Amino acid sequence: MHAIITASVPLLEPPGWATAQRQLFDLLDHAWRGFARDFTGPDGRLRYDGELTSRDGVDDFYEVFFNWPQLYLLGGADDLLAESERHWEGVTQQLTELGMLKDEYERGYDWFHQGESLLLFYFLCMAAPERWTERALRFAELYVDPRYGNYDAERRVIRRPHNGSDPERGGLFDGASYPWLPKEAETYGFPLEWIRPAGEAEPPRDLDPRLGAEMRDRMGSGDTAVNLAAAGLALNALILTGDHRYRDWIEQYVGAWRDRAAANGGVLPDNVAPDGTVGGLLDGRWYGGHYGWSWPHGWYSVGHAAVVAALAGALATGDDGYLDMVRPALDGIMAQGKVMMFTEADSSLPSKWTVQLGDDVHTPTLHVPFRHADGGWFDYNPMLMAVPTALWHHSASAADRERLERLRAASGYDWRTVRSFRSKEEAGHEEPWLAFLAGDDPDYPERILAAAQAQVRHRLTRMELYRGTEVPEADIHLWQQSNPVVTEALVQLTWGGPQVVYNGGLQQARVRYYDADADARRPGLPPSVAALVSSIDPEATVVDLVNLDPGTAHSVTVQAGAFAEHTIQSVEYTVCEDPGWVGGLYDYGHRAPVVGSASRDVGGPWLQVDLPRSSRIRLTLRLALRSQAPSYRTPFDAPGIGAAS
Repeated sequence: MHAIITASVPLLEPPGWATAQRQLFDLLDHAWRGFARDFTGPDGRLRYDGELTSRDGVDDFYEVFFNWPQLYLLGGADDLLAESERHWEGVTQQLTELGMLKDEYERGYDWFHQGESLLLFYFLCMAAPERWTERALRFAELYVDPRYGNYDAERRVIRRPHNGSDPERGGLFDGASYPWLPKEAETYGFPLEWIRPAGEAEPPRDLDPRLGAEMRDRMGSGDTAVNLAAAGLALNALILTGDHRYRDWIEQYVGAWRDRAAANGGVLPDNVAPDGTVGGLLDGRWYGGHYGWSWPHGWYSVGHAAVVAALAGALATGDDGYLDMVRPALDGIMAQGKVMMFTEADSSLPSKWTVQLGDDVHTPTLHVPFRHADGGWFDYNPMLMAVPTALWHHSASAADRERLERLRAASGYDWRTVRSFRSKEEAGHEEPWLAFLAGDDPDYPERILAAAQAQVRHRLTRMELYRGTEVPEADIHLWQQSNPVVTEALVQLTWGGPQVVYNGGLQQARVRYYDADADARRPGLPPSVAALVSSIDPEATVVDLVNLDPGTAHSVTVQAGAFAEHTIQSVEYTVCEDPGWVGGLYDYGHRAPVVGSASRDVGGPWLQVDLPRSSRIRLTLRLALRSQAPSYRTPFDAPGIGAAS
């Protein structure tokens, strides 16, 4: 049995954040049902009759639904899980028919995109591990078992940048030259620019066979840093099974990259030749690999892959030293930072920052370089907060917290500003969330929930506008841009975690919930129950639970960590032991309830909270971080079921 406590503080005036949170759940339920009806077929596939003419596109089909099972895990409708599974199955069949998959897995593409494709799959594994374990292990074995051709165990490298289920798919593209789009060429430039003689004019990119040959020879073979995101696939298998083979692979592969970073002055290199040497195909350069520091995205791709792998290494082994594969590079680009207006920067990501910064594109603030080539550092952007936030959330260390404080001090714009936008990652509000956790922005919950509502309603209008559109291949992002499910606000406020690292991460959370009502026993908050995490300090993780239902009691099981990896050592909680607040029979009003506190030891990852109708409770949890083996086991499993061995 888990520890059980009962809420006794009456709910008289529901807090605005609680009613807004439940309204968002209701709106999201309406929204996803409309999208499924208007944009998908009977088997769950997207309404698309075209072809896919390049290696790109798998991610764009799966990404549409990436946060649907995440919403189920937060407390979305009971049938949302089955609907999410139906879309994965339908899209998988659709992509197989389009020649993009083999044995249900990407034939061969870079891990910047594979990581995006797999988010939907990871959340399905989290929500229904018993149904998804076979596939999860089959996919992980493509990398853990060298006989599938992806992994060289002796040199500890993934053999090529485009990898997956088809060992025959080599290189970076299928034609003679890279399939440039004019905007892509203009934005990201000429890879391997150093191979051209000085002063030689740049040749037409779509006609130059030399560029294609050089890219295949120098960038289409060997390992690249973005492959580090494959560690998420192995971590998922480890959490499902506890099989040490997956832990050992993470130790070997991620450990090899950690060693390379240490040998490079702490900065993670981005390329390794097939013989295991850094820079072996690039005339000794530690930069210049595919989806690496030079082309096309730099830190945007390298940093996200590195933190996915570092967190996998730390969670799998208990060794937080894996985070040092990321920290020096992060601190290094911060040291190269410059204060400028975004309108003055050479950013290659203007569409991202223009909407995220709003009017603050004209505000001088810290910009850091995302890319590095022979000419040094370039491509200056505001700091992407996903990486430093993920590091601090995992470690809770003073040093990782201090880095966040330095970034805030260097910011020219107010971190408390909440703008209504939805980025590709369905993230980007880390700064105001961190300000809220620091105690500087008590109104943040209601403002971020209002911003989330605005984005859902915006997407509903998009859906109405594009319903019935015949989607050409060039516009397959239309579905992502119309997906009305937004979860960042709910993840921050209810789980006390940042949105998942988009390029292949597994979810971080200080707490999660299970509906412990007898007729439910499923992940997520029960109907009419709202939750707010206002502190994630392990010594004082503060959670408010509110039962808005005026007639029905609900039970919630609070879980410590996304994977029950923390221990709730003890809990202090609010109580109201004096029923006298109700007043007498002939009183026209009531008195203020007298709220006191009680405490009890817990000693496990789960705590059940019974919430009578119209009640509330504040929990102050004392946690021991990462003191349990990470697992997808639930509080309803028999002891030992699903636990890592």
